[in-house]
Order: sequence, then C-alpha cells, then structure tokens
Amino acid sequence: MKTYRSSKGPFSERPVYSPQEIEDLCADELQKVNLYPSEPQAVRIERFIEKRFGVSPAYEDLPDGLLGFTKFGPKGVEKIVVAKSLADDPNKVANRRINTTLAHEAGHGLLHAHLFVLGAESASLFDGNVDFQSPKILCREDGIPGIQKRSNYDGRWWEFQANQTIGALLIPKSLAERCLDSTLTVAGTFGIRKLEAQNRARAVKLLADVFNVNPIVAKIRLEQLFPERQERQLTM
Repeated sequence: MKTYRSSKGPFSERPVYSPQEIEDLCADELQKVNLYPSEPQAVRIERFIEKRFGVSPAYEDLPDGLLGFTKFGPKGVEKIVVAKSLADDPNKVANRRINTTLAHEAGHGLLHAHLFVLGAESASLFDGNVDFQSPKILCREDGIPGIQKRSNYDGRWWEFQANQTIGALLIPKSLAERCLDSTLTVAGTFGIRKLEAQNRARAVKLLADVFNVNPIVAKIRLEQLFPERQERQLTM
C-alpha cells in the first residue's frame, strides 16, 4: 500500500492499494479467522465480521437509499449496520444484497479504519458520505455494485476501494478458479487458462449459485479475474 497526501475528499491521506494487494489482504484475513473455505462455497461474511472486528452486524431502520454504514472509534471498527429493509425482504436477491453490503462494509474496516484513527478535518465532508461528528462511512445504493450501477468512477475512492473487496471476500480467487474449472480452456504454449465467450454466461451463473451472490456481482468478479479484452487478445 502507498499513501498520498490528499487535498480533496474527506481524508487528509489517501491510501492506494493495487488489485493484487486487495486480493492478498482479503485472502489472508479470511484465513486468519479460519473462514477461507476449503472448497468453493459461500463465505460466511457475517461470521467473518464477528471474528475479525469483534462486532455483530446490526440491522436497523435506515433512511431510504442508505444500505448501511461502518462506525469507527480509536481502536477501529465499533459498529457495522445494514438496512433492516434488506433483512425483512424474503427475496433471494435481497438476501444476497446483504452479503454484498456486509462485504463492502468489511472492506471499509480492512482498508480505512486507520484513517479515522489518524483523524481528518470534520469540515471536509464529501457528499454526505463520511460523517466525522459520529465517525462513520455511509454507504448508499448508488455506491455498491448490484444495487445501482454507476457508469463512471465519481471520485469517491474510499467507496471504489471497498467495492474491490466485495469480490475478493465473497468469491476468493483460488476458489473461483476451481469453481470455474469446467468452463475454462487452456491456451498458448504457456498453458494459460482462459474463459471463452460462449462460456461466460454459464460461468456467471456458477459463481452466483456457488458463492450466493447476485449475478451482477458474479459478472463483475468474473471480469476482474478473466477480462473479456484479455480473452480476445489470447485468441488473436
């Protein structure tokens, strides 16, 4: 991780994580609490939060459009809250959104807790998404994949980084590759495994069903692991 001074946004410092650093961090954290599955299956993300941060996620009535928040204190994560409306909805889609939201909040805990310990200017609130009067990061519907998709990066780097942990926590790379084994083919003299276009839809369904996430989350994760552009290059 690298850290830069920042004059924009709510924090005086901006950490920068490479995709591989996030992959490694999430895998290590799951393994430390013995919650990295031995075979492809859904990760117990609520239990991960309990064991890693010492808090049980709370389900509370929240304003419309607010899916959850993470509250911080001098020692890190103090509370993680998810909208009760998701828990009250018996639909499988809503249940899977809980998993996505919990993974997003866990991402804030893993990547950003130290920023609150370091402190920041309370006047530097950005779009109502960081509250330093009661230190927390508020996560809205338009910030989490699978709820409402943003077409472009909007500058909220802390949300972008937390979103990167969703796939790494809920669909760990090595488990995803094992799950997709039947959909992959070997290409080139180096034996690189690739996902051909005709198998992508089946691969998305496999990831969604095995890891208990919504198809849009599985699709985003698949693109991270097997980018369509890269697959086209391998066939040229």
